[in-house]
Amino acid sequence: MGKTTDLTAVQKAIIDTLKQEGKTQKEISERIGCSQSAVSRHLSGKSVGRKKCGRKRCTTRTGDRTLRKIVEKDRFQTLGDLRKQWTESGVETSRATVYRRVQEMGYRCRIPQVKPLLNQKQRQKRLTWATEKQHWTVAQWSKVLFSDESKFCMSFGNQGARVWRKTGEREMPKCLKSSVKYPQSVMVWGAMSAAVNAASYQEILEHFMLPSAEKLYGDEDFIFQHDLAPAHSAKTSGKWFTDHDITVLNCPANSPDLNPIENL
Repeated sequence: MGKTTDLTAVQKAIIDTLKQEGKTQKEISERIGCSQSAVSRHLSGKSVGRKKCGRKRCTTRTGDRTLRKIVEKDRFQTLGDLRKQWTESGVETSRATVYRRVQEMGYRCRIPQVKPLLNQKQRQKRLTWATEKQHWTVAQWSKVLFSDESKFCMSFGNQGARVWRKTGEREMPKCLKSSVKYPQSVMVWGAMSAAVNAASYQEILEHFMLPSAEKLYGDEDFIFQHDLAPAHSAKTSGKWFTDHDITVLNCPANSPDLNPIENL
C-alpha cells in the first residue's frame, strides 16, 4: 500500500478528519498505515478523478466552430486574416492559438495547385486534343520536342500564396488557385529577357532550338510543341516554322498540364 489509488474510501475520510483536527501528514500516515506521500497527494487533490491540470482552454467549442467557418469561407487567408476575423466575431486570442486550432481541425498550410480557369469551349478543345492523341505510340511521342518558358514575377508576394487544406483536398476547386495571365514578370526561355516578342522568339528558335533539335534528332523529322503565347501564335512565327519545314503540334489554350515539361 502507499499509492493514492490504493486508499480506500474509509481511509480517505479518516485522512480528511484527522487533517481537520490539526494532525500532521506524518501522524496521519502512521495512524492509518499508509505512506506520507499518499496522504500528501490525497490532501493536495491529485487523486484519481481530479480534473486535468494545465491552463484552461481559452476558446470554446462555439468559438472553434466560428473559426472553422472562417477558414472554409476562404482557404487562402493568412493567419493574420484569420485572427482578425475571429477577433471581430468576439474571440480575442493570439496568432499561435489560431494556428493551433486550425491544426486541430486537420488543416495544413500548403502551396496551392495552380490551375487555369477553363470555359466550356476550352474544355471541349482539350477533350478533342486528348482523344486525337490517346492512341499515339511511344515512337510518335518520341518525335515531339516539348518546349515551355518560365515566368518569374517581379512583384513581391505574387508567389507567396498558401492554402489551408486537409488530406485528400488537393484537387478540390476551393483549394485551387487560378493562374494570372499577365503579371509583371521576366520571361525565361533558354535565355533571359524582360519582354519576349515574336521577333525575339524567332531568334531564340533560330539560335537555340534548331541546334538542340539537330543534336537530338539529326536529319530526322521532329514535331515541335509550344503553347499559344502571343509570341508563339503570331503569324510571323507561323511563317518561320513553315519556312523551316517544322511541324508544330497543336495545343489547346490554357493547358500546361498537357505538357510533360511542366513536371521537369
